[in-house]
Amino acid sequence: MEPGEVPSVAASVGAVFREERGRLLAALVRRFGDLDLAEEVASEAVEAALTHWPVEGVPNRPGAWLLTVARRRAVDRLRRDRAYAARLAVLQVEADRAAPAPPADAVGDLPDERLQLFFTCSHPALAAEDRTALILRCLAGLTTPEVARAFLVPTATVAQRIVRAKRKIREARIPFRVPGTDELPERLPGVLQVLYSIFTEGYAAGSGPTLQRLDLAEEAVRLTRVLRRLLPAEREVAGLLALMLLVHARRDARTGPDGGIVLLADQDRNRWDRAMIEEGRGLVLAALTGGPPGPYGVQAAIAALHDEAAGPADTDWPQVVALYDVLLALVPSPVVAVNRAVAVAMRDGPKAGLALLDGLADEPRLRGHHPYQAARGDLLHRLGRPFEAAAAWRRALDLAGNEPERASLRRRLGEVDPPGGTGGA
Repeated sequence: MEPGEVPSVAASVGAVFREERGRLLAALVRRFGDLDLAEEVASEAVEAALTHWPVEGVPNRPGAWLLTVARRRAVDRLRRDRAYAARLAVLQVEADRAAPAPPADAVGDLPDERLQLFFTCSHPALAAEDRTALILRCLAGLTTPEVARAFLVPTATVAQRIVRAKRKIREARIPFRVPGTDELPERLPGVLQVLYSIFTEGYAAGSGPTLQRLDLAEEAVRLTRVLRRLLPAEREVAGLLALMLLVHARRDARTGPDGGIVLLADQDRNRWDRAMIEEGRGLVLAALTGGPPGPYGVQAAIAALHDEAAGPADTDWPQVVALYDVLLALVPSPVVAVNRAVAVAMRDGPKAGLALLDGLADEPRLRGHHPYQAARGDLLHRLGRPFEAAAAWRRALDLAGNEPERASLRRRLGEVDPPGGTGGA
């Protein structure tokens, strides 16, 4: 064996497992009806690969190899536990009645049953935080401590959420199947919301030393690509993927060499990923064609207008405001109203935008939303009201999570209220 061969094989195993994890778990759950068992034997298959592949070489169809080994391990375990096997047999019969076996996908390594796992992990009977934890663990492949770090909760809390979700699936006999056409409108939004939540945490981390969690954002994009391939006719899936791509295309320009925030108006647009933008723009057309627009498609269209502009002054702000009007009708959210107010300020001036923001002052859902206070501070500063701007930025600083956001607010505060000054006093 050549030096470095084992690490390279280990890397191959990790790459294969990361890519195939969702399909592997879904195929095992389809066969044996138990998510815990599927996770355990999948991990054992990876351990076997780490033992055999350095000696025998990486197989031509590594996903199929892992599935074969995992199935054998599961059968061996069930043979040793007849009571467990009997319970799983009942679950398997129910699963077979619920949905026919799906065809193998085009790759031919594994039957592509991930869509069943998407919808099972996002079943409306599960609490929202449990759904997110389960998808991150089972489909994104994050460890329990990684999920905990991503959402700023103790590892024990995440572990409890995952156990609770699995128990709910088991006790409520939630089937591992794609919902029928009559159920899809109710179930798909939950799947999309979980994926968007993952991406949002990757776009702006809730806390920590960095602005972005690129690993989390890219995992959300990858999972949404999978969902897009599995549901090509669903326009909101296209809209969500478009939104992610058009926003993620700016990732390299969003921070400076020191990790500090670079605001959209100040970003070097030559650093934006043009191939990703073009892909996103094509998906926007798919999302907005063929029926009434959905929220993700409208948000993607707004992101596309930003990405197409040569600079802030060249942005089509009237069209941005018009799209926010549509979005606000679809999603009457105070956060959307804040974003619309900022766009109005760009179209009609800071006074008009501030009036809209002040009209939201009593909205309870904005009390912990630091971008609201940050936006108020920016508009007050533009209107030449530094003391009020400083007060708003201080409130934003109290609420901000990650360090780059806090550092940006401190810099802005320093511009209007230098050390030793009396601004806002």
